[in-house]
Amino acid sequence: MVLGAVVRLAVWRTSGASMDGRSLSPSAFIKGPTGQGLLIAAASGSLFWLVWIYGNGLRDPNYLDGWLMASGMSLQVYFHVSIKRGTLPPKSAKRWRRIHIFVGYLLVAAFLSHTDFSLPDNGFEWGLWLGFVLVTLSGILGTYLAWAVRAKGWIDDLVGYDKIPARRAELARDLRAIVVRTDRAASAIALPLPPHDGWIMDLYTNHLQDFFKGQRNRAAHFIGSQRPLRRLTDEIDSLARFVDQRGQEKLATIKDMVIEKDRLDFARVHLGLTKGWLFVHVPVTYSLVVLIALHIFVVYSFSAGVL
Repeated sequence: MVLGAVVRLAVWRTSGASMDGRSLSPSAFIKGPTGQGLLIAAASGSLFWLVWIYGNGLRDPNYLDGWLMASGMSLQVYFHVSIKRGTLPPKSAKRWRRIHIFVGYLLVAAFLSHTDFSLPDNGFEWGLWLGFVLVTLSGILGTYLAWAVRAKGWIDDLVGYDKIPARRAELARDLRAIVVRTDRAASAIALPLPPHDGWIMDLYTNHLQDFFKGQRNRAAHFIGSQRPLRRLTDEIDSLARFVDQRGQEKLATIKDMVIEKDRLDFARVHLGLTKGWLFVHVPVTYSLVVLIALHIFVVYSFSAGVL
């Protein structure tokens, strides 16, 4: 079957197939966003084609795409149970997580085929429809969060979600101490305060003090934008061109602290969302499985079930 071949291709892709120690160029292409999109489109098209062939055989196509949906949901639940029980090795867990996402997109195609691109007719069907839509949207959110973490770079595993506020407060104290520190040699010979220190203090007052007070740029971190961080680092780099060597060293330290603070803010947003979205995705998935089981029971209880 075409659909089986496409699914096997997806499994082969996730295993990182290679020949003679070298990655195959088709695999490298499929790992990219364009290849993944084409793979999902091909699998979805194959599913629609199979349902169309099944319907042309004078059979009810709802039985085919319905059982495909039920099988796919069972596979998704099996994956979650295996992850929670810790029965999958790390490599297998990573491979199955990719398959989990791939099957999720195929389930969207099966759902559209099963509903015939139309809205439900009664309350029970609305419950199924809303449950599947909620599971799909939360799954897409989880996929996006994983992508955003990779796109941003890294999240320090040593800094837990609950420890981030304390680390931010520590950075704010250290930054304040660095900014107010002056040149002791200049003070010893009764020279006036170098203007460079005053410029750095102005930078702190106008741009950095508020940034270090707490969580900032939630929306930018959610979409993976570094524009707010670049604005701050550009201010620091611009000032560094006009100060002496000591001021440049101080600004370099401040810039490193700004980058670390931005990463902590990013981690707080994405770790929080990662913790939160599972409280929606997993319970709704199990509820949807129960509704699907009831739906199958009702269909076969009040119909002939002719395939």
